[in-house]
Amino acid sequence: MATEGGAGLAKSAVEKLSYAMGEKTKQLGTAMQDVHRQRRLILVIVCVALFLDNMLYMVIVPIMPSYLTKWEARESNASGANASWAKSVLGPGYPPENEDIKIGLLFASKAILQLLVNPLSGTFIDRVGYDIPLLIGLTVMFLSTIIFALAENYATLFAARSLQGLGSAFADTSGIAMIADKYTEESERSRALGIALAFISFGSLVAPPFGGILHQFAGRRVPFLVLACVCLLDCLLLLTVIKPFGSRARENMPVGTPIQRLMIDPYIAVVAGALTTCNIPLAFLEPTIATWMKKTMGASEWEMGVTWLPAFFPHVLGVYITVKLAAKYPHLQWFYGALGMVIIGASSCTVPACRNFGQLIVPLCGICFGIALVDTALLPTLAFLVDVRHVSVYGSVYAIADISYSLAYALGPIVASQIVHSLGFVQLNLGMGLANVLYAPVLLFLKNVCQMKASHSERNILLEEGPKGLYDTIKMEERKGKGKTPHPTGGMQGNSVDSYHRDLTGASEEDSSDYEYS
Repeated sequence: MATEGGAGLAKSAVEKLSYAMGEKTKQLGTAMQDVHRQRRLILVIVCVALFLDNMLYMVIVPIMPSYLTKWEARESNASGANASWAKSVLGPGYPPENEDIKIGLLFASKAILQLLVNPLSGTFIDRVGYDIPLLIGLTVMFLSTIIFALAENYATLFAARSLQGLGSAFADTSGIAMIADKYTEESERSRALGIALAFISFGSLVAPPFGGILHQFAGRRVPFLVLACVCLLDCLLLLTVIKPFGSRARENMPVGTPIQRLMIDPYIAVVAGALTTCNIPLAFLEPTIATWMKKTMGASEWEMGVTWLPAFFPHVLGVYITVKLAAKYPHLQWFYGALGMVIIGASSCTVPACRNFGQLIVPLCGICFGIALVDTALLPTLAFLVDVRHVSVYGSVYAIADISYSLAYALGPIVASQIVHSLGFVQLNLGMGLANVLYAPVLLFLKNVCQMKASHSERNILLEEGPKGLYDTIKMEERKGKGKTPHPTGGMQGNSVDSYHRDLTGASEEDSSDYEYS
């Protein structure tokens, strides 16, 4: 009897526990279906993806010397027939004395592949939505991180770095585009994109000390394995929150404007040029400033290692200030970008005048503060331009933004050292500073962007004809429900559910360039 009673109590306890877990699961599922909570979770997923991408980009910096030492030892032990084998493994076509070129190409390979893949990834994102490309990007980044952990030679590292560029072309572009798609109100969009930019900066900042500490105390594979685990968790969270393979909403997505048409849009071209120009000083200084510090001010290893550490705080400050100003004075986005470029130019010109580490911190902080102003002001502007001049699908336009960044970082590791060798470090900085100052007035071209409004062609079609699918039906229902309310107040669900803001700003592909001023 006692045995039967104990079994009954155990069965009852299991049933209660199962019921409680089922209720909690239902509550969690209901919470995840809430539009605002889902938007926050999506923002977290995208920020983690951007953070991981930049962590993986910079974490190899303190680990690289151990790879070089291992390669040199392997090369010195190789003789006769083995010498040719070692040379082919260490880097086909590169003589041992060209280590700087090999390292430069290794760092640039990610940006180069990203630059080549982005036109294709942008079109793919416009066709299938944002969730599946983000999942593809995270999966490829996970594989890249595992390969980094297992790499034993230059060829494997080069393959892992290039594979990371492929993943970034999907994850970065679709992530930023997803934020722009979910946050349709301009102030919220600026705030969300600003948070994403802060995570990008934070990833670049913490990666070198993170990699250096774990490499020293746990081995060179551990930093990559930790990042791989975080990437895997981000993938699982994405599958849980968005369920990319369970939604059919993408079948009714509007057709985005082709990327080649966006590239020749003069307003988008001006923004893309500004993004490239403002990131050139950072991309060109990263591979050259350590050597210059050692030669001119006798900087120690720790000083060279934390060169960019103080610059994180003004970058976050720049993001915060721009978001606040954009909320109060949204018509001055072009001015914030121009001001940032002037600050970058002035700071870049003063870098060669610094004679100690304390002095150097000031212009480097100025460069990062200016980049924050430009990025935070102009990334939301790209989404607004697509809203008012094209179709509100953001994959291709943020692929163009990623191309702009990749162009600077593809040239930096390869070209910067050659310029320093041929012309000098002073001339490099003066040229970068002058380029930013001269480009700043070009942003005046964007002065009247905030006065643009979409053509009425799509609205007229929807009012005169019956709805022809989920996309049109939702727009008609929202128009009836909200009447003449000029601004959106809520979020949206799925890639095909557009807010009333889209009603006022989405234009058909045939009329994508038909806009007017209010």
